[in-house]
Amino acid sequence: MEVILKDDVRKLGHKNDIVTVKDGYANNFLFPRGLAVIATPSAKKQLAETMKQRAHKEAKLVADAQALAEKLNAVSVTIPTKVSQLGKIYGSVNNIQVAEALAKEGYEIDRRKIELKDAEKISEIGTYSAIIDLYRGVEATVKVVVVDEEGKVTEVVKEVVEKAPKKEKKAKAEKTEEAATEAPAEEKKEEKAE
Repeated sequence: MEVILKDDVRKLGHKNDIVTVKDGYANNFLFPRGLAVIATPSAKKQLAETMKQRAHKEAKLVADAQALAEKLNAVSVTIPTKVSQLGKIYGSVNNIQVAEALAKEGYEIDRRKIELKDAEKISEIGTYSAIIDLYRGVEATVKVVVVDEEGKVTEVVKEVVEKAPKKEKKAKAEKTEEAATEAPAEEKKEEKAE
């Protein structure tokens, strides 16, 4: 089913895009939330007319977004969080915290436009990056530094913990070693006997 988006939809398209989606997605998600309308011939004509009128405004919006992207690419935000002694964070760092940190820096960015790169891997203190979708094809990358809120832990401690082998495995390993040493000894005895 072809639909015209009335608002930006993550991983689908931007406002006024004509996209093809499955019927169930359109009927159960897009239409009830007012995010899209059916792309009928009359709706397409109306969209074309609207786009003609917006063409000069579009250029200004893209220029503003690119200027903001240049500023944001130089920004680094620090997010303090509770950390264990090994440098692992308790909980998670998400786009809401990044949006709040950007607001403190003076940039009002909608949290839904922020995507943390490798979000599931943010489990310890360190430096990560967040991608901000400012406008169609205009993205900015912000450096996100996750630190200990108390300032006690400054780096991740990599601890190697060796587990003691179980007794059963140890006993089997000893038996296989004994069998391996006995077999050559028996072969030598047989050779001497001949």
